[in-house]
Amino acid sequence: MGILSGYRVIDLTIAMAGPLAAMRLGDLGADVIKVEPTGGEWQRHTAAGGAAGKQVNASFLSLNRNKRSLAVDLKSAEGQEIALDLARRSDVFLQNYRPGVAERLGMDYQSIRAARPDIVYVSISGYGESGPYANRPGQDMLLQAMSGAMLNVGRAGDPPAPAGTYAVDAITGYGAFEGALAGLLHRERTGEGQLVTVNMLDSAIAVQAQELSIFTVGGVPQHRGREPHGHTYIRAPYGTFATADGYLALAFPHLADLGELLGIPEFATMEDEVDGHARRDEITALVAARLTGRTTAQWLEMFAARGIWAGPVYSYADVLADPQVRHNGSLVSYDHPTEGRVTTPGFPYRFSATAPEVRRGAPLAGEQTREILAELGYDEAAVDGLAGRGVVTAPRPAA
Repeated sequence: MGILSGYRVIDLTIAMAGPLAAMRLGDLGADVIKVEPTGGEWQRHTAAGGAAGKQVNASFLSLNRNKRSLAVDLKSAEGQEIALDLARRSDVFLQNYRPGVAERLGMDYQSIRAARPDIVYVSISGYGESGPYANRPGQDMLLQAMSGAMLNVGRAGDPPAPAGTYAVDAITGYGAFEGALAGLLHRERTGEGQLVTVNMLDSAIAVQAQELSIFTVGGVPQHRGREPHGHTYIRAPYGTFATADGYLALAFPHLADLGELLGIPEFATMEDEVDGHARRDEITALVAARLTGRTTAQWLEMFAARGIWAGPVYSYADVLADPQVRHNGSLVSYDHPTEGRVTTPGFPYRFSATAPEVRRGAPLAGEQTREILAELGYDEAAVDGLAGRGVVTAPRPAA
């Protein structure tokens, strides 16, 4: 029996981050019930990297083990009642709907809490529950670009390069997993459930604790040399492209729509999931040639009007100045006894009842040895003896 045996989890998530979090809970023994449309979650049928599978594709298989499936129409009153009845018998509820969808389906936190007051409700979003970017599509590569991480790799003259994995999705998934576990622990101690919110932007920033702190604390800018500093499975166009004044990230738009906007008639007869893989180099070259004709801001405005997924490529300075980052409070600052004012990535998730906080900064070596050993019953003489023999480092507090 797993450590979470006896707990039930409702998984209303799609794509990667939410399913990964739910799968991890299932891996630890929870009874995970995947609630999906009657026709099945879309990712069952969308071939990742061309791996269509026989009935279930590779991507879905990789993210949904240790689950049972409930296929139900949540747009119907009866379907909603089934989900609420399930919630009354569950411990954790995960969803990553677009803003407003959970409310329309009666699956929002308030509705679920009314059914199960001590529920641990985990909501996953792209940029946060509120703020200027709340309605933007949370897609992995766009968040990679915006996080500043792309300028940590490649050659100085090369376009910024995304990671060869769905890094932000994975990081966010683990954040949701961690948040669910912490919420359960809080419930065990208090009997109270709560809302846990996790978003991809804060997750992508938090995982760069060392890199961003080198910039914020050490003042060392990102620098790419002449040699590369070291996804082939996603259809074209997918990547970063030069514009008239910088770069932008573009994530697998519908070829016909993109061709109409960019004036590339060849795209009109191409099939996204066939030619997007087979003619990847040709498509990328055609798109790259067009995008140098306008500025990043101009293209992003045009793409947004068409619903094409695109975003800016940020440096760390851009990340710190961004209004959504500021709105989220993605970074935290505190005073350190030797380093002065320190700013580093903060908490990539939120708890409605138990807000994270910086109680103390990074300690010096052995700074709390004495208080910890005192809690274990050691008196001052014993600690001095241990320190004298080199067993512990136990500096005395400053007067």
